[in-house]
Amino acid sequence: MPRVTRVHTPRDRAYFELFEEAAHNLTRCTQLLDQLLSGYPDNRKLAENITDCEHEGDRITHDILDRMNHTLTTPIDRQDILALASALDDIADYVEEVADYLGLYRIEAPMDQAIRLAQVLHQATCQIAEATALLPDFKDISSHTVEINRLENEGDRITREAIASLFHGGIDPMVVIRWKDLFERLENAIDATERVANILEGIVIKNRTRLAVGD
Repeated sequence: MPRVTRVHTPRDRAYFELFEEAAHNLTRCTQLLDQLLSGYPDNRKLAENITDCEHEGDRITHDILDRMNHTLTTPIDRQDILALASALDDIADYVEEVADYLGLYRIEAPMDQAIRLAQVLHQATCQIAEATALLPDFKDISSHTVEINRLENEGDRITREAIASLFHGGIDPMVVIRWKDLFERLENAIDATERVANILEGIVIKNRTRLAVGD
């Protein structure tokens, strides 16, 4: 397929700028989670910063949807705008849940697998940010989506290892339940990064095809 370059109006570009803003907010949010878990419980106050990031994500999502509801034309399909905004927002929601549960469940020290999952999640959101920056011109983002898929598989492997470890060594059943909840939310967050990657890839392929045929 020939190389495609598209010139967007300032109004069109505002959508892409908001998506980039949401992606960068996610990298900060997941970096904070990585720091929170790596230094827990000494860094427990970082949970408040994560909540701030989640609120910022909500604000960006609201701005995207409000813009879409007040404009007749959009640079990409409306259902794609809604899907991408929602998927990005889901990641921030899961991250905030993890941070909240650490306090609610009175976790004394993080399991090693939780720290590793947070690192995988942060790496995946960094790939999302890089891919989102390429979205306005519908450039090839396959290197980023492939890496996100690899990270999602790595997250699945670590989660299976973590769950298995909970049922060995006579761990208190209440501790098992609490950590199982935490691991499920970390896994959900990583799964959500793959959903974002799939949506981004679909947007790029669809719009490159349209431009190539002169639609």
